[in-house]
Amino acid sequence: MPPEPAREIGSEFHWDPATLLGTAGGGLPDWVPARRELFATGCGALRAVLRTLAPAGRLHVPSYFCMGVAEALAECLPVTFYRHLPDGRGPRWETLRTRPGDVVLAQNLFGWDEQAPWNAWMTANPGIPVIEDHSHDPFSAWARNSIAAYVVASLRKTLPLPDGGLLWSPAGRELPEPDGPESPGAGQKLAAMLLKAGWLDGRPVPKESFRALQRAGEGALLGSAGPASTVTRAVLPLLDVSGIRAASGGKARQLRDALHGRTGKAEVLGFNGPAPFRVQLALPSEEDRDALLALLAAERIYAPVHWRQDRRGWWSGDHEAADLADRTLTLPVDHRCSSADVLRMVEVVTSQASRESKSGHIIRA
Repeated sequence: MPPEPAREIGSEFHWDPATLLGTAGGGLPDWVPARRELFATGCGALRAVLRTLAPAGRLHVPSYFCMGVAEALAECLPVTFYRHLPDGRGPRWETLRTRPGDVVLAQNLFGWDEQAPWNAWMTANPGIPVIEDHSHDPFSAWARNSIAAYVVASLRKTLPLPDGGLLWSPAGRELPEPDGPESPGAGQKLAAMLLKAGWLDGRPVPKESFRALQRAGEGALLGSAGPASTVTRAVLPLLDVSGIRAASGGKARQLRDALHGRTGKAEVLGFNGPAPFRVQLALPSEEDRDALLALLAAERIYAPVHWRQDRRGWWSGDHEAADLADRTLTLPVDHRCSSADVLRMVEVVTSQASRESKSGHIIRA
């Protein structure tokens, strides 16, 4: 009999009852304010906040950011970009030039960034509302102690949920409510999660059946400002949120440590905090990045790119941010990974580094 294929690493979450704790010790941490709203998506929550603020000026967005979300927010008010790269240096304050009537979107990028510089900026600019995006670590110490006008987090980036955008106001401002019905995309995403669970369990489920549902669900959810699905609202209070966060951060640190000194010309990007969001690698060029993506995919390791910027379309205008996005990928290490999965990722990355060192350049597949 042919050997079984290697276990898939990464891609979308599947439905996993093992992540449920029950009411005791599960769900949202105690510090999350009781006064909160749960939208279908983080983007929808951001759009609702902007409608509530009704600013007369512009929205300042980090230049290393999801361009699809930035473009959706530009439908609410004009968007301008300030430089914030995943290089450990934080925002370049000289590029954040605000005036009365503006709003700023801050981001805890990959869960690494420091709170203190943003607190200092907000203290020095009390008339400018700041919305913090904590999607890469929704339950960090920064989120817990935020002083921003609003905090938003897209929960399905880190938790096995079909949808969910959490919103609250540390400053006690008015909270907009979700608008309209639940998105049908959440039902499609849940169906995909259930089918993927069966597929992972060895059941005769065609992979394309749940991949098609995942794609359709994401398309239907895109930017939804409706309420979170019944499933998400029912499951979230029972999830082992703290355990998932701790396991993801622990495996990310394990992968980072195992890669130390073994990545060739690839660079492991800045890495701080107790719960970093996966592990990001920057390659020397876009061609090198895409070659590594292909090698990983051949081993059933599906690494996303955060975030592509199309210079011929809607982009930040920051060449440094776009260049870094061209060269970067995210190794998909999270709470689902075993130590063996971590070693598989290390082997693929180091095999590319070994090819590079022997040949003087990376050998293309």
